[in-house]
Parts: sequence; structure tokens; C-alpha cells
Amino acid sequence: MRRLRPERARRAWSRAKLGTAHAARSVRREATGAWAAARRAPRRTVVAETLAMVLTAAVGLIPLLLLHPDRPLASVLEALYAACLMPLRRYRPVQAVPATGPLLVGPNIWVLAVVPLIVLSATRRIAPPRRAWLAAGTSCAVCVVLTIIGILSVAGPWAEDLAGNAASAVLLVLLPALAGTLLGRRRPLVSLLRERNTYLEQARSLTATAARMEERARIAGEMHDLLGHRLSLISVHAGALEMAAARQAPPLTGQAELLRTTAGTAMEELRDILGLLRREDATSEPERDRGTREDISALVAESRKAGVTVELDWSVPDTADPSPRTRQSMHRVVREGLTNVLKHASGAPTRVEVRSRTGGIEVSVTNKAPREGRHPQPGNRSGLVGLEERIALLGGSLTAGPLRGGGFRVVALLPSSPNGMPPAAVPPPPASEPGATRHGTAGTGTRPPLSTEVLTWPRVLGAGCAAAFVVLPTATFLIILLTMAALR
Repeated sequence: MRRLRPERARRAWSRAKLGTAHAARSVRREATGAWAAARRAPRRTVVAETLAMVLTAAVGLIPLLLLHPDRPLASVLEALYAACLMPLRRYRPVQAVPATGPLLVGPNIWVLAVVPLIVLSATRRIAPPRRAWLAAGTSCAVCVVLTIIGILSVAGPWAEDLAGNAASAVLLVLLPALAGTLLGRRRPLVSLLRERNTYLEQARSLTATAARMEERARIAGEMHDLLGHRLSLISVHAGALEMAAARQAPPLTGQAELLRTTAGTAMEELRDILGLLRREDATSEPERDRGTREDISALVAESRKAGVTVELDWSVPDTADPSPRTRQSMHRVVREGLTNVLKHASGAPTRVEVRSRTGGIEVSVTNKAPREGRHPQPGNRSGLVGLEERIALLGGSLTAGPLRGGGFRVVALLPSSPNGMPPAAVPPPPASEPGATRHGTAGTGTRPPLSTEVLTWPRVLGAGCAAAFVVLPTATFLIILLTMAALR
């Protein structure tokens, strides 16, 4: 028997050492995991959790300086213990709820104010709900066991202590757990509604894209049937006119050649537009090369051949690289301005300016008053309206209007990239242009999509109201309890 006793002692000692080592490894593993989780967490979360710990410690410690407790050391340790539970509710919610049991029977009554917050926040993150209720029941069981141990170790009114702790467990643990499960059940529903809303938005976008492509194909067919035939006839007759002019009226050969080449260029541009309408890509290959200095110079040269005195002032550095859509708009502004000069002020001196601005490019076409005896062709400003719509979609602005003393000016401020310039960057019309009218303001051209929260806010609000109604007795109980402790 004497030999067996040392053997049993050694075995018990070995088991104790193994248990201690296992506990140490578990603590080390949890500490390492908590540190890794804290490093991976966003900075805002770390700051919020640190602030929550500091506030919890302040709630539990500051009243102790004013109202001296019977057991100051135990009260301080309980406040620090409650502060440590605040981050635990986020990363280990299942363990945080049972860990609130000792706070219900501790000597520091001020930490009871944070118990419902810990339980409510933790149970929202526990799924399924039965696990949350199991954790809340474990917390209540811990409270009852500690109360019974205290009654057996210290003589006193056991019935009053048992009833008070039982009421605290119900009001500070069970009711917040009910509110937390109410809010937690909404999370899967909110996620499902968001996914459904995303699916519906994508389906609507695909349907709109298909309808838009069908309409664009129909418009392309109509343009090909109507304009293609007319432009082909013009090109054929212009060629015949050029040949006849070469034989009978040589001085008119240049104008006839210009008419033929212009008809051919119009036919090529029509083909480009038709190809653009039939594709989803908003930029065709020929369009990508437009808006360069060579392209603008070619437009100016064509206008000079047509009899317009045009000067080009290009001050955009070669390092500037505007987007293809911006270059297309630059081409359209210059072409529309020169076309209007040819129609309404033929022969008037004209100046085309392309300059760099902060965050964009300014393109202007300015002509002086036409010479006397010229009869301008009537117009309805539809070209400027279409140009304004194109520029507004990019986030730019168009200003057009007559000048003082005659003449007309078209100024477009284009962003280097689409929707890349705020509306405030658009300058007002110059003071020398009292009749100038603003054709558009910067904008995206489309209304931003509605938030997915539109579908879920009514349900979330209902869950919040139900949770507030459930924890209302908890708030009332805490106010009464803390008021009595302060008056005592």
C-alpha cells in the first residue's frame, strides 16, 4: 500500500502538470488569435472597441471614488473584468454571454449597466437562435450557482439575495437576449433581400441593354435606307459634275471636287455611325483618332477650302492625354461651330481655340460679324442642343451666344475624363457676351441608383422597435437600481 501511494501521487502530479500545460497552451493560442484578429480588424473597429473598454472601465470605477464600496479590490477587479468582456462580445459572442454571470452577483453594482449591452450585442451575432438561448441560460445558471454558493458561505437573508439575483438574471440577461435574437433574425432576411435586389437590378439592366441595342439596330437600318441612298446619289452626280466642269468650266473644278470629296466623307461617317449604333461599345475605331491636333487641323483646312477664314490656336501640351470620348466631343464642338459659321456667317473671320484648363480642356469657336450682303440660312439650334446633351453626359458644360458688336461664340469646357470635373469648375459667360445663354450644366446625365436599404429599412425598423419594447423593462430596472445605489 505504501508503494501504491507514491505512484498515485506521481500520476496525479503528472495529470496536474498536463492540465496546466494544456491550459497554458489554450490561453496562449487564444491570445495569439485575439492579437491576429485585432491586427486584421479595420482601424475604426479597433478604435471603437478600445473606446468601449475605456468607457466600461470608467462606468465601473469612477463611482467607486465617490461611494466607497465594502470590498474595493473585488469591485475594481469586476470593473476590469467587465471591460475585457466588451471586445469579447464581438469576436467570441458564445463565450461572452455566459461570462456575464459573475457580474450579476459581484459587489460592484455599477457594472450591471453594461451587462444588457454585452448580451444584446453578443446574441445578435450568434446563429442559430437556440445557441443564443443556450448561452443566456448558461449565464443565468452561473448566476444561480454563484448565488447559492454565496448564501452557503455567508449567513444572511438568502431569500432576498436569491430573488434579487433571479430578477437581475431575467431583466439583464433574458430580455436583452430576446431583443438580440429579434435583431439577429433580421440579418439573413436583409442579406437575402439585398441579393434579390441586386439580381433584379442586373436583370433590369440586361433587359434595358437588349432593348437599347434593338432600338439602335432599328435606327441604323432606317438611316442606312434613307441617307445612304441619297448620299450615294450626291456622290455620283458630284463626280459627273466634276468631269463636266473640267471640260467646260475649269475654274469650277475645285468646288466640284470639294463637293464630291465631302459627299464621300459624309458616306464614310455615316458608315461609322451605323457601325457604332450596331455595337455596344460607345467608341468605334475611326472615332478613337478624332479630337487630335491633326484632326482639328483637317477640319480647319476643309473650312478654308469652303471659303471660311479660319485660324487655329492649339495650346494643349502633348503630354495631355484626354479620354477618347473627350476627344470625340472636341471634334464635334469644332465641327458644329465651323458648320454654323458656314451656314449663318459665311466669310466672317473665325478663330478656333483649344486650351488646357485645370482638370479639363476648353474648346471655343468664335466668329466676327458676317460681311454685308450675306444672307444666313435659317436654323433651329438643334445642333447646339444635341451637342449640349453629349457634353453634359461627360460632365462638362457648353456656353453659346452672340457677342457684343456682332458675331457668335461657342465655348465648351470638357473634362479630361468622363464625369471627372465638378460643376463648379464651369466658368460663367464672359461679361462681353450679354446675350449668351447657358446650354447645360455639368452632370452625369443619369440619376444614381436607389440604395438597397430601401427594401430592408421597414423590416429593420420593425425589429428595432420590437427590441426597444423588449428592453424597456431592463432600462427601467437599471435606472431604479442605480438610483437606489447612489442614494444609499
